[in-house]
Amino acid sequence: MTPLRVFGIVLAGGEGKRLWPLTEDRAKPAVPFGGDYRLVDFALSNMANAGYLRIAVLTQYKSHSLDRHVATTWRLSPLLGHYVAPVPAQMRRGPRWFAGSADAVYQNLNLIADEAPTHILVFGADHVYRMDPRQMVEQHVQSGAGVTVAAIRVPRDQSGEFGVIEPDASGRTIARFREKPKEVDGLPDAPDTILASMGNYVFTTEALIEAVTRDARLDGSRHDLGGNIIPAMVEDGDACVYDFSQNVIPGQEPIERGYWRDVGTIDAYYAANMDLIAVTPTFNLYNQAWPILTARDPFPPAKFVFSEEGRTGAAYDSMVSAGVIISGGTARRSILSPGARVDDGALVEDSVVMHGARICHGAVVRRAILDKNVVVEAGAPIGVDPEADRARFHVSAGGIVVLGKGARVTA
Repeated sequence: MTPLRVFGIVLAGGEGKRLWPLTEDRAKPAVPFGGDYRLVDFALSNMANAGYLRIAVLTQYKSHSLDRHVATTWRLSPLLGHYVAPVPAQMRRGPRWFAGSADAVYQNLNLIADEAPTHILVFGADHVYRMDPRQMVEQHVQSGAGVTVAAIRVPRDQSGEFGVIEPDASGRTIARFREKPKEVDGLPDAPDTILASMGNYVFTTEALIEAVTRDARLDGSRHDLGGNIIPAMVEDGDACVYDFSQNVIPGQEPIERGYWRDVGTIDAYYAANMDLIAVTPTFNLYNQAWPILTARDPFPPAKFVFSEEGRTGAAYDSMVSAGVIISGGTARRSILSPGARVDDGALVEDSVVMHGARICHGAVVRRAILDKNVVVEAGAPIGVDPEADRARFHVSAGGIVVLGKGARVTA
């Protein structure tokens, strides 16, 4: 029997328009998350923890910070043939960008030829979750199918946001796959839920090469894995579904089983960050049995000063990264990223504060996301007056105030 040789492809070319202004000058997978991480770290950590250590990260839009993060953070051992390589659009098939996720794979078939894998993982780069892909690969090999699609149950009224999977009577073979349908029937055992594609796939190598090559010849195709490749393979009877809720992670608490978040909008991104700070979080970053890996800048430990009455640096129900200085201010239910500063008398509540941001004396920040190096000047209010916020800042549908990189807010 031929030993398994698994090659990982991470699709990281997303433009991320719905995350603006966080994606104003960076690709969506490069958006910081949870204080120390980038979104791409979750897909890469899952592959690396599973021992799949030959990975290509396909990039495209505004990719500089993403390329730099992957190149400097994810340096594996070349002695053992392990690597995580950022691969920008190389226009190998003509002078054009990637036309879609399937075209991204098609334009990089040379990577597959070089590695000669038996199976290929194709994962998205902008979701928050833990997953052991070995369990999905094992089911895929046993099924004999050309592709297996990871799926999670979501409320039926969210069908327009996902690729929807309708399994056959066995529950394993995909009978029908529709991309973002407006109306769909619920599952037989749970009429108010559907099976949604997570955007994670395991392909048999020959099946993937054949599918993307065939798709490349179709003028009317959008050249998309979810929109074109998977439906075509479903029609051929060559697609199976993997139930993500059955995935078992070492050290995982029951409350975390099946946790997966698409953070494609500001409100979803904010909510996923807030999931991290509960006493018993639904996604626990502190599980060292399956760590989320990243590189950390050489900051000193966080510091809290002073201890005077009415001038005490404190953080409650919050995550505080290295290099943070809370100098007489207060943080509640917030995430403070490396190098952030909260000055005397300042208040930060229910917020995500990114690297190097500073909240000056007496300023108030509530229900906000501050990108890198934002400065909130002394006494300035954010999240206090909704009408004033909408006149000055970007405010999400859920009322989250978002300030882009380097913004400076006056009182």
